[in-house]
Amino acid sequence: MHVFVTGGSGQTGPAVVAELVRAGHSVTGLARSDTSAARLASLGATPHQGSLDDLDSLRRGAEAADGVLHMAQGGSYADPDDLIRRDCEAIDALGQALVGTGKPFVSTSGTLVMKADQISTELDPADPDSVAYFRIPGEQTCLGFADRGVRASVVRLAPTVHGPRDHGFIPALIAGARRAGVSAFIGDGTNRWPAVHRDDAAVLFRLALEKAPAGSVLHGVGETVEIKSVAEKIAQLLDIPTASLTFEEAAVHLGNPFLARFFSLDVPASSAHTRQLLAWQPNHPTLLEDLETGDYFTPEASERAEAVWR
Repeated sequence: MHVFVTGGSGQTGPAVVAELVRAGHSVTGLARSDTSAARLASLGATPHQGSLDDLDSLRRGAEAADGVLHMAQGGSYADPDDLIRRDCEAIDALGQALVGTGKPFVSTSGTLVMKADQISTELDPADPDSVAYFRIPGEQTCLGFADRGVRASVVRLAPTVHGPRDHGFIPALIAGARRAGVSAFIGDGTNRWPAVHRDDAAVLFRLALEKAPAGSVLHGVGETVEIKSVAEKIAQLLDIPTASLTFEEAAVHLGNPFLARFFSLDVPASSAHTRQLLAWQPNHPTLLEDLETGDYFTPEASERAEAVWR
């Protein structure tokens, strides 16, 4: 299969591109810079110059492909309306190029669109009051093409997609612990988060392209962890104590109220339906194992986290 990919040079994208190439697929990746183009080429993909705002470029890439995988996201969380607009316009442009072809179109969302304080499944509706509500219109736009002759599906990734050079939520938690000399959680720390290894997520994206039925919603969840257990592992590896903080204290500790809100959430999610539907079986290290053996505590990891979150 010849796959057109957006977001192939981002954090999760390179693992996905490598997985597709390894499985015998050819990949063309959207590249908005020379750096992105070089990264894609190094993975065995053909760069396609353009951006998410260049809708004609997106259409051309999709029209020339046997399937489309959309992982890129443009805009800023500070302006969710603009983020929604840009995502939906890009998804619509990609999907329009596939109408009536029966080709696969996989778009990306996150399990944080689901209702908190319950174990959410792939069959549950997204929650418009969720912390990631801005991802829901993109989901709906993609899935709408399932009724128009496109094998459209959505992969909702866990909030923690861990692996080398991670610059997401967990590095921010480690950076806060380094600064304060204490590894913190909010309240009793028993709130639960989904997690998935990047290489397991890459396999899921490949399987979705290869065989997910039209209209499928898939959960990229390898496990569920309590935030306290993550904080305790960080404390162990930094040789510092743990501490329970209030939400207000956590906002100061992390240097970002946005992060405190996320780390206060109890948002477990199941991937049982996804595993059964696609025979997907995560088998890479767990989050706590990755903390133990990965690159999360290198100086470079701290610098990446500070650059992203401070």
